[in-house]
Amino acid sequence: MIKFTDLELDSNVLSAIADAGYQTPTPIQARAIPEALKGLDILGIAQTGTGKTAAFCIPIIEMLSKDEKSMALIMMPTRELARQVIDVINQLTNNGDKIKSACLIGGEAMRIQTKQLSNHPRIIVGTPGRINDHLENNKINLKSCIYLVLDETDRMLDMGFGKQIDQIFKYLP
Repeated sequence: MIKFTDLELDSNVLSAIADAGYQTPTPIQARAIPEALKGLDILGIAQTGTGKTAAFCIPIIEMLSKDEKSMALIMMPTRELARQVIDVINQLTNNGDKIKSACLIGGEAMRIQTKQLSNHPRIIVGTPGRINDHLENNKINLKSCIYLVLDETDRMLDMGFGKQIDQIFKYLP
């Protein structure tokens, strides 16, 4: 059985994983994390509750901890999912001590989100519509974004976010 320590993660990341209560990687984590750490693209499918969020958050945090100039964009279809993902990121980054994050979702004040963006977050989590709002207002610069996660892509496309996702892609390097 594989352990998180077998994945050759930074000691700070391993500490945050332990603090978050993760014991051993789930099957999706055990398969996805090593591949992501190699820089490979991943398409992961697993049932709810199997640790998919940590499967993409852990390698992103690990890679960002080694490259202080890059950033990540994580998109999902609903604000509820975005909140769940930002909670996991905050757990795994000790609430943003070194790697700051921002959550950009509809239904929350733009000025609060703009303030988050002014802190130069390296992980941006949000829904396509609100991410586009901030891009159109020149509040986000994605030129150093080298990690992209489309969480629940099928659902985003079913909900009609295809055009908004395409628009966001124009801002990515």
